[in-house]
Amino acid sequence: AVSMPRTRRKSAASDRRTATVPYVRGFRPPSREAARKAIGSSDPAFTPHSQCFPPVPSPSCLDDWLAQYREEGQSYDKFLQECPWLSRRRRKCMKQKFVPRGESLAEKYPDGAIFLLPIGGFSEREAPDVSQLADYTRAFFCFPVEVLPAVELTWEGQEVNWTSSQSQTSSSPKRQGRNVLSSSSSVAKRRARITSRVHPPTGSVQLQVNSILLKLKEIIPDNAICLMGLTMADLYDEKPDLFVAGMAAGQHRVGVFSFCRYDPTVTFSTEFWHQVFRSAVTLMPDRAREREHTVLQRSCKLLVHETAHLLGLDHCIWYSCCMNGSGHLAEDFRQPIHLCPVDLRKLQTLCGFDVAERYHKLLCFFRKHGMTEEGKWVEQRLQLITTTQ
Repeated sequence: AVSMPRTRRKSAASDRRTATVPYVRGFRPPSREAARKAIGSSDPAFTPHSQCFPPVPSPSCLDDWLAQYREEGQSYDKFLQECPWLSRRRRKCMKQKFVPRGESLAEKYPDGAIFLLPIGGFSEREAPDVSQLADYTRAFFCFPVEVLPAVELTWEGQEVNWTSSQSQTSSSPKRQGRNVLSSSSSVAKRRARITSRVHPPTGSVQLQVNSILLKLKEIIPDNAICLMGLTMADLYDEKPDLFVAGMAAGQHRVGVFSFCRYDPTVTFSTEFWHQVFRSAVTLMPDRAREREHTVLQRSCKLLVHETAHLLGLDHCIWYSCCMNGSGHLAEDFRQPIHLCPVDLRKLQTLCGFDVAERYHKLLCFFRKHGMTEEGKWVEQRLQLITTTQ
């Protein structure tokens, strides 16, 4: 299982930032030559222009990713050796049509799709728009993305219940690209208890990630490449956790991730999971739009990062990249939304897209949603690719 990021109770001393924090024992940052070798291609689409792809920043906090975790790094060649989706053998967990001679994921699993499942409410004022998240995921992977009907969460005292629709016919609808949670006359409601912890004085609730993963394993559609549960509920894994942003079970192709802590107007205690501080100031229209863009950017980045893990991409140590790891939310928020050339080449091989066309799709998304800095980066990248060819 993969979890990102996980935060536990800590003292104020561990929060201090300094320029002299060492890497974790045994880790050495890759040289420029090693990073270029990890790309393994001279194609202009994968040229690591320095203005677009700076190296991974050195740790400046004891909780930073590379101050805690020793990462080996996954080169393009290593990805080819490890990625189960590129095998000429069908994955044991897959029930859909399989074409062994297919070169890309879409060719090998022509009925496949990435599925998103909203879990609980997504209010217009506080949550990212799930349809926008789906649009970004489509542009990022150049692969079909489907959104399932939302699961309802209900609270009864200190218990949380999960209520979803479960198709009574489990084979033909899914082979045709429909999903197990579709509404029809043959759909019945199913209810289950989700493990949770409640703090009665504040009314704060956290859901335990493994209990959600178990439910996702039960309902994953037959034609799913993966199923990603999305929620505004706060999550935890073990008792000492302040929270976890999410967790994935790679062998089962499912993951669940929370956007609860991605709102810049909300702050959280570093000691008590149930202490939440919401800004009482009413945002002016410009600030409200800025907040909306920030929530969308952070949520898009988390979603594609974790989906890429389920598709075989490991954490990136080669450049500053969307696939860098993070030890805490502040580090996560600082990282770019874009893929470096190493991971771009991995994804291009897996999904079979034209790199320039993919960048144009992303540019359209960024322009549509007022994500100015992200759009400028893509424009610069396209210009560099074009002039290099």
